[in-house]
Amino acid sequence: MLNSITDGLLCCLMGKTTNTVGPLDSVESSNGYSFMEVKPGRILRVRHSTPNRPAPEGPEETQPGGPERGTVHCKRKITVYRNGQLVIENLGEAVRSEILHCQNGSGEPNGTMELELPDPAGQTPAQGPAATPGCGTREATAAPGKRRKRKPKKVVNIDCKKQITSCKGTHSDVVLFFIHGVGGSLDIWKEQLDFFTKLGYEVVAPDLAGHGCSSAPQIAAAYTFYALAEDMRAVFKRYAKKRNILIGHSYGVSFCTFLAHEYPDLVHKVIMINGGGPTALEPSLCSIFNMPTCVLHCLSPCLAWSFLKAGFARQGAKEKQLLKEGNAFNVSSFVLRAMMSGQYWPEGDEVYHAELAVPVLLVHGMHDKFVPVEEDQRMAEILLIAFLKVIDEGSHMVMMECPETVNTLLHEFVLWEPETPAGDGQGEKK
Repeated sequence: MLNSITDGLLCCLMGKTTNTVGPLDSVESSNGYSFMEVKPGRILRVRHSTPNRPAPEGPEETQPGGPERGTVHCKRKITVYRNGQLVIENLGEAVRSEILHCQNGSGEPNGTMELELPDPAGQTPAQGPAATPGCGTREATAAPGKRRKRKPKKVVNIDCKKQITSCKGTHSDVVLFFIHGVGGSLDIWKEQLDFFTKLGYEVVAPDLAGHGCSSAPQIAAAYTFYALAEDMRAVFKRYAKKRNILIGHSYGVSFCTFLAHEYPDLVHKVIMINGGGPTALEPSLCSIFNMPTCVLHCLSPCLAWSFLKAGFARQGAKEKQLLKEGNAFNVSSFVLRAMMSGQYWPEGDEVYHAELAVPVLLVHGMHDKFVPVEEDQRMAEILLIAFLKVIDEGSHMVMMECPETVNTLLHEFVLWEPETPAGDGQGEKK
């Protein structure tokens, strides 16, 4: 056990990849890394940075605007029909922003819309113009009489008030969580973690099981969506405060969605980077992952460079160096295969996403070869309060390719708060 702990500490202090750490409650190091035992023998490496703030002499200063500041009435009706059609009616006020702008320059999120999706047979109902790049907002109309004749299979009503406020690094009740995707590690967030730490934010970034310096159980069941989601729940419950912002990349977006659904009162905002559409997860077994394990193991040294070609818009010296540094993209063939085959989450469908009342920023790298921009546009259509920003120079690893742009965009969203409507807070659509 002593050797395991030593290897784990060397992983944090020297960047050594080990995936073998012994069971322990917590081992803290001076550079902000620690090991957290989420289950007996299941250990995650976590980077947790807490800024040194002077203790307030008096009560914490209240922000201007009072209790109604940034309050939004989230009211939505979601109807699922037996033929598979989904109708979303937004009944609350629209959310507007003067800070964030969609790709088409409108600055309008999809806060107020009525959306009708195609049925499984492929018959598309009468609808308005197609989604424009950026906001992804689409309005649909259908004959009211025709709707009344159909019997809904399921109706979900959302009616709540959310107070969405600006989150500054000086606020002690704010925590930023960063969750990576398949094949990565917390090291992919280096630029973002350094940026927000310097601004005074408390940040938390775990390595998923089998990734980075976390333990790598040699059993496929350890890498199902549900097993990994429970890991993220344990990390969230340990470090969460009053206002928590979740930032996910690729597969990590699914865990952010899961936590936002499970803890609606604690999750303040969500940022999804190249996460794809609002569809239920099914095992993604492409041809290379269907190969025998022995063949896949032989190919594993080439997987990082294959990822380079697909994950980065350019394959220059900078991108190659990013892959060499740290522990990112250093995953065994067994873990990689188990992660891909374990992506089963039937609950995470369009209705599940449509129920979220938390503000969401969607960031997409235009040259992403894994996730088409249409998928993030679809996500923006389904979500209640959503902004979509497309970065022309980036691809799947946009936060590593364009760190300054991504950092600025994320910080604007963290600081953003909606305008408080005049009068009783209901607002009127113009």
